[in-house]
Amino acid sequence: MKYRLRVNRADREVDVPRGTTLLEVLRDDLGLTGTRYGCGRGQCGACYVLADSGRGPRAVASCLLAVDQAAAVEITTIEGLTRDGKPTAVQDAFVAEDAMQCGYCTSGMVISATALLRALRLAEARARVVHRPYRGMHGFRRAVAGDVPARCVPLSRTPASLLAGGLG
Repeated sequence: MKYRLRVNRADREVDVPRGTTLLEVLRDDLGLTGTRYGCGRGQCGACYVLADSGRGPRAVASCLLAVDQAAAVEITTIEGLTRDGKPTAVQDAFVAEDAMQCGYCTSGMVISATALLRALRLAEARARVVHRPYRGMHGFRRAVAGDVPARCVPLSRTPASLLAGGLG
C-alpha cells in the first residue's frame, strides 16, 4: 500500500504493507539508520522520533507507530535535527558532556531531550511566562522522572547536557 510521509521536512512516498512500523520504513525504505531498534516495546527510547501533528513535537516510539499513523504527522529523525549540516545545541551539549556510553541509544536520548525542551519553550510562549519549573538538575529529574530512555547512560551527564543545550 502506498503512503505519503513528511520526514525531515521532505515529502516521501513509500509502498509497504499495512501495519509496517515507522521504524521499519525509516531504516529499510528511507535509509535513515540513526533511529535504532531497541526493545521493540517502546520502552527503551532507542527508536524515538519527533512527531508533530501541529500542536508541537513530541517524542514517540517509532517501533510502535504504524506507517498509516505516521502519515498523519510530520516526522523528524535524528538526521533531520541538523540545520545546514550544523548540530543543534542539544546535540553539541551531548558531545561536550560525553553523555553516552556505547552510543546506541543516543539518538533517542537527543530526540527525547529536544522534545522536552521544545515543549517547555512552547508552554512558556503560550503562557507568556518566564518561570521555568524545570530549571536546573533537580528540575530536569522532575521533568523526566522515570522516563530517561536509556538504562546504561551516565545519568549524571545527561542532565548536564540538557542544561547546556537550553534547559538551564
